[in-house]
Amino acid sequence: MAKRVLLAAPRGYCAGVDRAVVTVEKALELYGAPVYVRKEIVHNKHVVTTLEARGAIFVSETDEVPEGQTVIFSAHGVSPAVHSEAAARSLKTIDATCPLVTKVHHEVRRFAAEDAEILLIGHHGHEEVEGTAGEALGQVIVVDGLDGARTVQPTPGKKLVWLSQTTLSVDETLEAVKILKDRFPDIQNPPSDDICYATQNRQEAIKVIAPQADLVIVVGSQNSSNSVRLAEVALEYGAKVSHLVDFAEEVQEHWLNNVETIGVTSGASVPEILVTDLLKFLAERGFGDVQTVTATEESLLFALPPELRKDMKAAGLPIK
Repeated sequence: MAKRVLLAAPRGYCAGVDRAVVTVEKALELYGAPVYVRKEIVHNKHVVTTLEARGAIFVSETDEVPEGQTVIFSAHGVSPAVHSEAAARSLKTIDATCPLVTKVHHEVRRFAAEDAEILLIGHHGHEEVEGTAGEALGQVIVVDGLDGARTVQPTPGKKLVWLSQTTLSVDETLEAVKILKDRFPDIQNPPSDDICYATQNRQEAIKVIAPQADLVIVVGSQNSSNSVRLAEVALEYGAKVSHLVDFAEEVQEHWLNNVETIGVTSGASVPEILVTDLLKFLAERGFGDVQTVTATEESLLFALPPELRKDMKAAGLPIK
């Protein structure tokens, strides 16, 4: 049996995650520990525990941050109410919201100013959705999944617009939009697709690999929306089995029984070292032939938050 691994490219860190993680690292370097972070900076266990070891303190809400301290907002974005709470406590804020999420926030504000009702396709309770919906309280209705699209009841007579969480399944989002357009033919499209380029690219790569794979292993955390979607997309496109793991040691030996081809990818918040560990684990079990499957090339980079760049410049630190 010829054993092989099909390794997806692109995979792992996207530009927004890289920017957010580096923001915390640079803040620790510049201000010293502790630096407070509201929510997980990105949805990945390894990243969070590594930053905690360096002096980052993760909190659920701004009222857990001592007055006058520095707090970093996560890549998923926050509502205006959170900014106000931080200001009321005299907190120094550094906003590490992914610029692609910020773009959706701008869209919400613009459409809300036009008195439109916004149908936000996304998952109830997800931090990105809470932050985005918080830009226009009372004017955003969260549409969760296809059932949500079939059952949502907007205000009669209102101008309607749809927007979406950035980390969803591309296919499912398009399906939800089709349902909404069938029900509400006048609903407006956003000026551009909200699904993040990295989410799309990682899904495209796994779609190519899935039909050839007996098993797909996605490296990522259970609370990472885009990682969970990758495992689902793998099954939808023909993988016999798919599993989501944080670390190589979570792979169970029996998964490899009678398996010839393993597809490997990682979510947009996953550092490459975790993929390297998985490939080593698989190589030790006979899967040493690794073939990279490239869907597209990525070159996007985002500048660090302006508040941080200003302080780094004043301190004479090199700016990434």
